[in-house]
Amino acid sequence: MFPREYRGVAFVVGLFLVVQVGALALVPEFAASGYQAVENPDNPANSVLYVVAIVAMTGVMLAAFRYDFDGAIRLLIVGVSAWLSWYVFSALVPPLAAAVPAVAVAVGLIVHPEWYVIDTAGVLMGAGAAGLFGISFGLLPALILLAVLAVYDAVSVYGTEHMLSLAEGVMDLNIPVVLVIPLSVSYSLLDGEAASDEAAGVDADEEVDADSETDAEAEGDVDAAADTSPDADAAGEVPDSPEPGDRDAFFIGLGDAVIPTVLIASAATFSPAANLAVPLLGVNLPALLAMVGTLGGLLVLMRWVIRGRAHAGLPLLNGGAIGGYLIGSIAAGVPLLEALGLATFF
Repeated sequence: MFPREYRGVAFVVGLFLVVQVGALALVPEFAASGYQAVENPDNPANSVLYVVAIVAMTGVMLAAFRYDFDGAIRLLIVGVSAWLSWYVFSALVPPLAAAVPAVAVAVGLIVHPEWYVIDTAGVLMGAGAAGLFGISFGLLPALILLAVLAVYDAVSVYGTEHMLSLAEGVMDLNIPVVLVIPLSVSYSLLDGEAASDEAAGVDADEEVDADSETDAEAEGDVDAAADTSPDADAAGEVPDSPEPGDRDAFFIGLGDAVIPTVLIASAATFSPAANLAVPLLGVNLPALLAMVGTLGGLLVLMRWVIRGRAHAGLPLLNGGAIGGYLIGSIAAGVPLLEALGLATFF
């Protein structure tokens, strides 16, 4: 691992911590404000409905990318960013005043979607969403949610691979569904896009020039390509792919930060474990160790990501969160059935 990639890992760990701590700080205010989205947070059906909604939204986004409705998706996500940001800011200032910074977030994403604007909006969205879902999902629904989404993430990345197609679609939209992790101080997401557009223009000009060649030259080119293609297949390399140390940034889905934090917020809300003496945060041992487990999974995930290949994040992150939560519950003296949210069924 290169030194600047260590800095990148530290940066993404910091983003995850801000989302986690932010969600924990918001939970009491959200609960007091009556933001719980369901009547019975202990109903496991809540998880099923949420998973169905995620799958449906994934399908809608893939269809939008296929039929060139990218702009509609971008506006939708910007609107959701403003909405969730309003929830966060309303915990700090009166609701009407909270609309001002929430709108500013949306304007920033539209006018200047640089990496730090995207990450700021992503952190606000992540903390707000995790806090809202945390008070709406009891322990059993939260555990079911994390387990099912971990399996779904693995299948969609390694099996059907449609999550990779989704990631490709959102990368060009500059929206906070992906956190941008710069590996250098001078990195600019927008400058990189401008360079890519310029390169695409050059490629287009070269293609026009190539089309004007004679048939004999074109035939010779085809023969040369046929001669060299077996070697390329044997090597299995992409000639223009950057070396690990040459990358300027890497990316991680916002959902990787949000989903495990739902369990953290749920544990802080519904676990019978005693609260720890942490200033400004209502956190207990199960929630704290769920945070530790998530960050442990994140470090393993980052080691894989830095090698330059896409990986499913939720199996590691959710697995770490669930493992940490269960260890924390047992250490806090919470019976296992109660920790799993099954005590009411037996």
